[in-house]
Amino acid sequence: VAALGLAALALGAAAWHRRRSRRPRRLQQVGTVSKLWIYPIKSCKGVAVSSAECTAMGLRRGRVRDRFWLVIKEDGHTVTARQEPRLVLVSITLENDCLSLTAPGMGQLVVPIKLPSSNKIHDCRIFGLDIKGRDCGNEAAQWFTDYLKTEPYRLVQFETSMKGRTAKKIFPSETYLQNYQVAYPDCSPLLIHTEASLADLNTRMEKKITMEYFRPNIVVTGCDAFEEDSWDELLIGDVEMKKVLYCPRCILTTVDPDTGIIDRKEPLETLKSYRLCDPSERHIYKASPLFGVYYSVEKTGTLRVGDPVYRMVE
Repeated sequence: VAALGLAALALGAAAWHRRRSRRPRRLQQVGTVSKLWIYPIKSCKGVAVSSAECTAMGLRRGRVRDRFWLVIKEDGHTVTARQEPRLVLVSITLENDCLSLTAPGMGQLVVPIKLPSSNKIHDCRIFGLDIKGRDCGNEAAQWFTDYLKTEPYRLVQFETSMKGRTAKKIFPSETYLQNYQVAYPDCSPLLIHTEASLADLNTRMEKKITMEYFRPNIVVTGCDAFEEDSWDELLIGDVEMKKVLYCPRCILTTVDPDTGIIDRKEPLETLKSYRLCDPSERHIYKASPLFGVYYSVEKTGTLRVGDPVYRMVE
């Protein structure tokens, strides 16, 4: 009886804690969704969609999910546009049961989404972390090898039964982070940008650039430049999301999405002139400029272009 009483007390305390932690929050509209993008294959072109399901591991449209496909070397190491800039020229069309790929000088490649269970599972490496991927077959491997013309490559697909990379392994020094997993994105399930911050950057640039340089999932309009720096928890549609970290920008942002040519300078140099982190956060971001914000998904649901973006305020 005493044990039952203690258990009841513990359950009551847990329920009270849940009620306290989910106390009502005030909603403050900070903008509107102007674009949604899914990037099925890491570093290849994004696909603009009018709506998407937001899962714990990122956006999904039908059976096609964000960054669930990956180009690898034969030893399993990831290949991105940092090493092969022309990956950004690979266009993807979403079909119900396949991805249809085209690229300059190449014929169409059709990749089935449902792969044979007999296809090999590769041990892959993304930024030093292990993750699995199922081989998409010899035709896809040959297509990417012929297109990039540098060494043999293969295309792999993440499956939801596989173990993702965890936030705690991606950011080992940060103890306060949410507990989430991702497939092949760099750091988190969602990346948010604002049109105002891009417009501000373009006032400082000799050559104007587009949002495609930064590969966000969600673009917000109707706010001030870098207002997103102050957003912690957001509600969009019925999706709740929580800020993970700012997005530290790298050499990938200097790949022109229209030509596949890597500049190695802009817009990175301009961003470094005014978007470096606070000195107290240099252990996280080092010398990378901050542009865009990473979010985790706290409550799944549907996102649509035109949805109001609400900041949830305690």
